Amino acid sequence: MKKLLPLFCLLLLFAACSADEEYSTRACRFAYDNSLYLDETLASAMNSQSRGIFCHVSETSQAGARWLVFRSNNDTESRKQEMAQEQRASYILGMNNGIIVGFQTLNTQPNGGFVAYDAQCANCVRLSGNSISPKYPLSMASSGIATCSKCHRRYDMNNGGIVLNGIAGDVGMEKYLATTTGPYGYISVTTRR
Repeated sequence: MKKLLPLFCLLLLFAACSADEEYSTRACRFAYDNSLYLDETLASAMNSQSRGIFCHVSETSQAGARWLVFRSNNDTESRKQEMAQEQRASYILGMNNGIIVGFQTLNTQPNGGFVAYDAQCANCVRLSGNSISPKYPLSMASSGIATCSKCHRRYDMNNGGIVLNGIAGDVGMEKYLATTTGPYGYISVTTRR
C-alpha cells in the first residue's frame, strides 16, 4: 500500500493539472459590481435563469472618458461610464479588448455553468502566433453560436466553446475563470493561476 501512495498522489496531481489546463493563462482581469450600475444587458447574462444569453464586454474611450460596452447575443446593447473604481482596476479584457460571459445551457461547469470566453478566435490566434494584431473577432448569434469573421469557424458557447466546424487539431474557445453572484451582483473574470 505504501508503494501505491506516491503513484496515487502523482495521478491525482496530473488530474488536477489537466483540469486547470481548461482555462487560459493569457492575461484577463475584469471585476464589476452590477449592484451599483444595474446594467440590464450584463444582468441578463449573469442570470442563471436566462441560460444561453451571452454578453460581450469591451472597453472604449469617448470624449476623454472610458466606457464599458455590453452587447448581448439577443441584440441589446448598453454602455456604462467607468467611475474611479473601474478606472483604478485597469481591466484587461482578454486578448484584444473583449470577453464573452454567460450561463451555458449545458450545465457542465462546477460553478453552475457560468462561463467566460475570449472574444477572439483561438484557432486564428494560434495559427498567426499573434494575439493582439490582427484581430480575429467572434460574432455572437442568439442561438449561442460564435463565428469567426476570418476563418468562419463556429463555436458552441452553450457547450464549453467547442468547435462545431473545423479541422483536426482545432481548439475550442479560450476560457477564463468566471464567477457571478447573480444578475445585479458581482462578476469576476480572471486568468488561471
